[in-house]
Amino acid sequence: MTRVHLGVDVGSVSTKLVALSANGQVVEHLCIDTAGRPIHAIGQVLDMARKSLGKCEVLGVGSTGSGRVLAGAMLGADIVKNEITSHARAALSVEPEVRTILEIGGQDSKVIVLSGGVVTDFAMNTVCAAGTGSFLDRQAARLNVAVDQLGSMALQSTNPVRIAGRCAVFAESDMIHKQQIGCSTEDIINGLCEALVRNYLNNVAKGKSLKPPVLFQGGVAANLGIKRAFERALGCGVSVPEHYRVMGALGVALLASTAPAEKTRFRGFEVADSEFNSRGFECNDCPNACEIVELMMDNQVVARWGGRCGKYERTERTLSDASNAV
Repeated sequence: MTRVHLGVDVGSVSTKLVALSANGQVVEHLCIDTAGRPIHAIGQVLDMARKSLGKCEVLGVGSTGSGRVLAGAMLGADIVKNEITSHARAALSVEPEVRTILEIGGQDSKVIVLSGGVVTDFAMNTVCAAGTGSFLDRQAARLNVAVDQLGSMALQSTNPVRIAGRCAVFAESDMIHKQQIGCSTEDIINGLCEALVRNYLNNVAKGKSLKPPVLFQGGVAANLGIKRAFERALGCGVSVPEHYRVMGALGVALLASTAPAEKTRFRGFEVADSEFNSRGFECNDCPNACEIVELMMDNQVVARWGGRCGKYERTERTLSDASNAV
């Protein structure tokens, strides 16, 4: 029987799952659209893992991403970790000497600086779309080009053009202007890649010391045009890990594999067949007026979180260590 550790990364755009064997090898990795329905996505990706892994023993489970607390409550996760910790752990497993991690997802982007295998600085951008994958998706649709072709087309550029990258709205206006004066699609796409990288370096990575080795992670790492633009801007090589799309899930699976636990809290793959509902309510017991989230599984309350005093967290099968969710 296969013995595995699971890592689940629930983001605003996609939900990822990684299964690690007992010796730390990736035996399964899955990525599906969250589509604004994280509860459904978690159940769906777990069902997919159940079918692909077959009969197996789950030794531990970790969750990460913006929906990490929800995923942790649904799955009965042993650890709940933030994206910075998870991405750093995965990167170190690929390149133990890594100094800089560039991560660009669908709705946000982040930079992580390490020294001696320890995170020393980081920054995240959740404000401007011009530094994220959704920006590229939108422009690809405008140009009538498949998003997975952007990278190869950018490499075909012979006369690069400069696209304003400080703001998504200005970038679109500038792109339209370049189209109207007859610039080729390849040159415009290359300009968009360069603009995204400038936006990232001038905003997310502003003031950071970005030193090699550099790893590029997240869904946008598949774009060869963005990779080349980073290499030009940083003046060094940029490596893309094999599992670049699911590094958050990989990292939290690795963390779960080293977490001290005699027995996993995992509820089992049957969670995929259960009905989950969540609701929020305001606690009026004190002036803090905390918004409490309550998760129900088959009409039974299984977790509550969101309060400052911890009163509502004292529920059977709820997350045992609220500090892990920070």
